Amino acid sequence: MRAIYNKIWILALLLLPPALMAQVKEPQAGDTTYYKTLIPEEKQGLLKNMSMIANTRFALRNEFQDGEYQQSRFMMEQFRLEIKGNIHDRVYFRFRDRYTRAQTSESLDNFSRSTDLAFIRVAATDKLSISAGKMCADWGAYEFDYNPIDIYEYSDIIEYADNFLTGVGVSYQLNPRHQLTFQILDSRTKTFDDLYGNQPHFEAGKMPLAFVVNWRGSLYDGKFNTIWSYAFHNEARNTELDKPAGMNYIALGNQLRLGKFTVEYDFKWSQEDLDRSGIISEQVNATSEYQYALENTLYIGHWLHMYYRVNPKINLALIGMMDIAKWKYDMPGKTTDDFRTAYGIIPTIEYYPFKDLNLRFYVNWVGRSYKYSDYAKEQIDVVDTNKGRIAIGFVSPLGIF
Repeated sequence: MRAIYNKIWILALLLLPPALMAQVKEPQAGDTTYYKTLIPEEKQGLLKNMSMIANTRFALRNEFQDGEYQQSRFMMEQFRLEIKGNIHDRVYFRFRDRYTRAQTSESLDNFSRSTDLAFIRVAATDKLSISAGKMCADWGAYEFDYNPIDIYEYSDIIEYADNFLTGVGVSYQLNPRHQLTFQILDSRTKTFDDLYGNQPHFEAGKMPLAFVVNWRGSLYDGKFNTIWSYAFHNEARNTELDKPAGMNYIALGNQLRLGKFTVEYDFKWSQEDLDRSGIISEQVNATSEYQYALENTLYIGHWLHMYYRVNPKINLALIGMMDIAKWKYDMPGKTTDDFRTAYGIIPTIEYYPFKDLNLRFYVNWVGRSYKYSDYAKEQIDVVDTNKGRIAIGFVSPLGIF
């Protein structure tokens, strides 16, 4: 009998801790009812008008240089976290930060270079809106109008430009088919000294601003669409000629939509008194004792994008690029303005497995070839080169809420 009582006491002692834990666990489970949530309940309805998006592109890259295999590596090619939405029926905000770029504050606008967007837009009327903050410079052309995760490789002018600048903009919707935008922006993110250094014949301008005019149009029932723009950058002052030095930039984007087949063609033209893009200066500086930005450069870009949506799950795309760099500065013995022509081709197959999620898997070849003029080869000691990569990965603007 005593043995039975002992077993009962042992069983009671074994069951006691779980019983105590159960008594403790219940109040803890309900502790949150005694504290306010981080986002007050009365304001949680605002989230219905907001979105958080992780713009992502991830790939396995197999890289080649001048026909020789170099390496294979996994790479997070793009990751830009974005929050946007309406905080008022007439006030919209958008913030996007890039986690694949160094987060260092720039010397002119005091923004981190990793921050693409940080602005508000106020709807003054149903047709007129005003934006202020760091925003996309409305350059025009379709290549730049795409979400960066959708562009596997940028053409030269876009790749080397400051595409996100601080300032103000005004947009007017003429009608459902046509919109006009005017922006006044900082012409760059860095100060003159940080960008150009001690530059002979040039000094920093007191008003380094960019003025941008953009027209977005839709014609023939949406079959032909345009994104055209003109921009002038006041970069510096030429002390030798006693006149402003700037950059004139024209971008003409054209889109033709024919059912499942779409063609987009961009023409870009950038005339630079001081080599703002820096492509030619970078080459000259790397192979000579001249360590300053060059004068009077011209960049011309042709970008062609064709894609055919075979069905909701399969898309076939082809991008072709030609980027022309000219150095128009006159020098003794210089007989040509041609410096470099870069070619690019990107054939891509994309697969969309889900109907209700913008997620695609892709495989493509990104090939670039750089051809230099005889003058550049003789004077700057450069050689023709090419590079490429085979990439397999996925792309998605992953919606968090």
